[in-house]
Amino acid sequence: MSASVITVETQENVSYKLIIQRPPSGLSLQGRIRVPGDKSISHRALMLGAIAEGETQIQGLLLGEDPRSTASCFRAMGAEISELNTDFVRVKGIGLGNFLEPVDVLNAGNSGTTLRLMLGLLASHPGRFFTVTGDSSLRSRPMSRVVKPLQQMGAQIWGRNGGSLAPLAIQGQALTPIHYHSPIASAQVKSCILLAGLLTEGQTTVTEPALSRDHSERMFRAFGAELSIDPETNGVTVTGPAKLYGQSVIVPGDISSAAFWLVAGAIVPGSDLVIENVGINPTRTGILEALALMGADIQRENEREVAGEPVADLRVRSSRLRGCTIAGDIIPRLIDEIPILAVAAVFAEGTTIIRDAQELRVKESDRIAVMAQQLNNMGANITELPDGMEITGGTSLVGTDVDSHTDHRIAMSLAIAALNATGITTVNRAEAAAISYPNFFESLTGIIK
Repeated sequence: MSASVITVETQENVSYKLIIQRPPSGLSLQGRIRVPGDKSISHRALMLGAIAEGETQIQGLLLGEDPRSTASCFRAMGAEISELNTDFVRVKGIGLGNFLEPVDVLNAGNSGTTLRLMLGLLASHPGRFFTVTGDSSLRSRPMSRVVKPLQQMGAQIWGRNGGSLAPLAIQGQALTPIHYHSPIASAQVKSCILLAGLLTEGQTTVTEPALSRDHSERMFRAFGAELSIDPETNGVTVTGPAKLYGQSVIVPGDISSAAFWLVAGAIVPGSDLVIENVGINPTRTGILEALALMGADIQRENEREVAGEPVADLRVRSSRLRGCTIAGDIIPRLIDEIPILAVAAVFAEGTTIIRDAQELRVKESDRIAVMAQQLNNMGANITELPDGMEITGGTSLVGTDVDSHTDHRIAMSLAIAALNATGITTVNRAEAAAISYPNFFESLTGIIK
């Protein structure tokens, strides 16, 4: 049945339309899926491997466009990184403080993680000059959240709009340590400052209003950095200057990618899916907690630990969902999954309220506005809030033309919504999914029954 459900119409060999036609008799999702490697861990493995001494070996790396941008930038500064693949990537590091001054502009593409984290390293390399940019989307996203604390450490950074927008120019300096009280819970902000602290004499500390994902802290320790954590204040301290040593890293499956299948299995009647080898780091499992609150039937199987990260297979079966309120400290632990959670809420009984998620306004797109607009075009009942959405579930979706706004998570979320929509849904600019999940649509085709 799957061949008649999903078709692709290519446009100008670059952009394409994904056309999903749900059969009148319906469909179900059955089978086992292995999602790509965790994007956050993939970025950090490449970065720390590049600044470590010796060789780092990476298995399970995500092959999306974002990690490719990270690899390209660090190659330009002297690191030797083999061709990227999921089986085995070798990184020969150059050691902290040894970046070569690149002969060209460093291009982070669409990757906010690449640009924001890299700034901490660039700013703390004395005597080197760097220029960084990204694609049109990244050049519109705010950088002041990392530029300002770096400037408090003594960094010299210039750019558009007072240094808050790329392209940015950085003159590396010997920085001074700070204790930064971040106004937002952001792993990117925290990681950027801690990376700067690796080359800074003394103790650099970041505290957050809520705990953000802790992949950087785990990997810092694995590579040999001196790190301390204060769970009472959500504080992290790194002591510099540090010396890092190459490691063997096994990247688990990305729970943000698994989230699309978790919601799909929950909302499509008769579905039974197993998503294998998913990272279940407690700072990332907000999606599991939110779906449990909505009544989803999800079980953890084969729980284990791989290279310091907890991993499990996740089994999801279709169930009747109910509305709930998602807000507060859970938001930093599921911020990337809110677009697909909005899809789950459309098919839940009652009203779902999502608050405290204003961060979504400055992602690859304004994810609050775009998800509300696109799902409402399909017949949903969503009201935008300044920091979230109010979603009245139970309305029937009808296939129509929708658009990803070149946002990978929007593209995949709309494809999942289309599985329960009557008629034909066309997702324009669906190729954006390749940013984090290159074979998403092939995987979807393989489980439709």
